[in-house]
Amino acid sequence: MNRIIELMEKRLKATKKALNLALRDDDLYPDGRLRISRSDTSYRYYHVKGENSESQRYIKKHERGMAVKLAQKTYREKFIKTATKEIECLENSIKKLSKYDADAAFVKEKIPRRELISPYFENDDLYASKWMSQTYKTNEFMQEHKTYETKQGEMVRSKSEAIIADILTELKIPYLYEKALKLKNGEIRYPDFTILNKRTRKEIYLEHFGLLDDDNYLKSNLKKLDEYRRNGIYLGKNLIMTYEMQGSPLDIQGIKAMLKSILCDI
Repeated sequence: MNRIIELMEKRLKATKKALNLALRDDDLYPDGRLRISRSDTSYRYYHVKGENSESQRYIKKHERGMAVKLAQKTYREKFIKTATKEIECLENSIKKLSKYDADAAFVKEKIPRRELISPYFENDDLYASKWMSQTYKTNEFMQEHKTYETKQGEMVRSKSEAIIADILTELKIPYLYEKALKLKNGEIRYPDFTILNKRTRKEIYLEHFGLLDDDNYLKSNLKKLDEYRRNGIYLGKNLIMTYEMQGSPLDIQGIKAMLKSILCDI
């Protein structure tokens, strides 16, 4: 529900801004209205001054500015009317939804009581909490290389992975580290991070490439990207890639901005 209210508030803000722009539009519009007719090859514009189309004058090509002003005038009048009504509806809806929020029946319960309840509806935060608490198969290969600790207390394989994990935690983006992913051919891969998009409740994957200077490492990971693509996992859709190499260290602020834009912004 919070996300719905946030979207409505964003729309309300944008509509108010546009309405103010329309109200400040003090151009001198001509009396009357525009009538448009269509011939076989083009449109013809008429300036109608009376109540009916009998009192009209053909607008010549060199007078096109008149047609523009008449069209804008009618649009402005309609926009002000409908935008005012929309703002009123949005404000009333936000007020009511903020008061009557079905999520609150569960969320506002104290934790001891909440633990005894099976909610009828899972909001995004509750869904994410259950998703993060799942048990899953992880990568057991060379566990001794997991020597870097994240803010959540888990051990990862590199300093950069720890930084990325901490960024996800900071942005409150749910993730699981090296969760097993079964491909179409039955083989198992372990993406560095499996991330939950709370808005869509779908999983996306983040792979960090830390040794792009190494040709063998690069070729191996390009093959991995090809394999992902064959399994319907595409860069920019459900796969995020971060990287670093000599002369191009991990772009912490850039990664943070990217993750925020993809997974946090409305």
